[in-house]
Amino acid sequence: MSKKRNDRITSRDVDFAKWYTDVVIQADLIDYGPVKGTMIFKPHGYGIWELIMQTLDVEFKQQGIENVYLPLLIPASLFNQEKEHIEGFAPEVLTVTKVGDKPLEEELYIRPTSEVLFSQYFKNNIHSYRDLPLKNNQWVNVMRWEKTTRPFLRTSEFLWQEGHTMHQTSVEANQFALTILNLYAKFVEEYLLIPVVKGIKTINERFAGARETYTIESLMHDGQALQTGTSHFLGDNFAKVFDIKFQNADRELEYAYGTSWGVSTRMIGALIMTHADDEGLVLPSKIAPVQVQILQLGLDEPVQRVVDQLKLDLSKNYRIKVDASDKTFGYKMSASEIKGIPIRIEVGMRDVAQEQVVISSRVGEGKTAVKLDQVKTFVDQAVITYDQQLFSRAKTSLETRIYQAQTLSEYQKGIETQPGLYLVPFCGRVVCEKEVKQKTSTNSRCIPFNHDQSVEPCFNCGQATKIKAYFGRAY
Repeated sequence: MSKKRNDRITSRDVDFAKWYTDVVIQADLIDYGPVKGTMIFKPHGYGIWELIMQTLDVEFKQQGIENVYLPLLIPASLFNQEKEHIEGFAPEVLTVTKVGDKPLEEELYIRPTSEVLFSQYFKNNIHSYRDLPLKNNQWVNVMRWEKTTRPFLRTSEFLWQEGHTMHQTSVEANQFALTILNLYAKFVEEYLLIPVVKGIKTINERFAGARETYTIESLMHDGQALQTGTSHFLGDNFAKVFDIKFQNADRELEYAYGTSWGVSTRMIGALIMTHADDEGLVLPSKIAPVQVQILQLGLDEPVQRVVDQLKLDLSKNYRIKVDASDKTFGYKMSASEIKGIPIRIEVGMRDVAQEQVVISSRVGEGKTAVKLDQVKTFVDQAVITYDQQLFSRAKTSLETRIYQAQTLSEYQKGIETQPGLYLVPFCGRVVCEKEVKQKTSTNSRCIPFNHDQSVEPCFNCGQATKIKAYFGRAY
């Protein structure tokens, strides 16, 4: 028998954009803020972000990274020092021009990112090679005024972490940028259960002011790509602009070499578009605010006793929530399903009389009656199986939608009928990529590491090239 579809959520195969918005709202993740492009995080939505923060923060600290907090406002004179950087962000920057009814002597920018603030901070705190490497991170909000907004994916205000480091050598800084990229990839694949493609951004897509931008790209259910995280090797670009020097072991002054890197609440959008279905949210167990929900059917003393013992036993290893409300069983089950809770345990008088409970998984088929003394063992295995299913189907979705094209015509025909990532020979030139974007409304996603370097004509301009790049539509 086919599963009844939730009529509060548009089918993703009918209208993917509407489906996405329906899931966000019905899963109780956010309310819309009073200003365009802002969100009010509700407990379930913020709980996901908290777990992302907590997990990554531990990983960062293991790399010797320390948390700091820098101001929200950036003086215009400071921000404008790095020309390439300001040109890259100028269209999105919000400006504070007055206090009350009095104009400010100098305009202040609300941070779209904090490279210039960190540069000033590093200049004041780096003097000797003994001060390096200096590794800092902050968990903050930033603002970038977006014309078109969508919850989590593209908002005018969003939450993120931004890490910034300074090193003695170019090689050390570049290697650390790659270390962070690999850390991101490991987290996204092991905790969010989203397979990624790692690579280098083209010159056209490179972060403003960086020497190289490294990226992890994911593929959503509709075949569009999503940049899940980036790590930038800044070289000595910002050091030269902001005069960040250190005295080396020979007492000579040198410029330091920098990195910056970040991931944001966009990750939650990636989760939704990778794992959710027509019934609602589907959350990987490691970042689910509630991993196991106990649906208590009735307040009878025997039922209450079993529920209390299950909660005590399972809370040692899992985040547990008990729904003991007087709402109907159907409502409780539907609410749990929409919120994407991985494992559900039903406890009613009939089950207790047989010394058992009924357990089901958010992505599993059917329900299983489990004896009380076997619940812990069953749940342990059910969680493992659940996560394996999520990653396996996401990996299959990615692998079956990676294609190759040799010419722009072949690429255009493919992307219209089979959305996905297309590996194409590409010259790498900015002017060529802009032509491709104008002709196809798509752009490059990354140049994958360790790609085949045989010489071929660029798929757009025909120029001989060894570069292979992924192109596609993206959020």
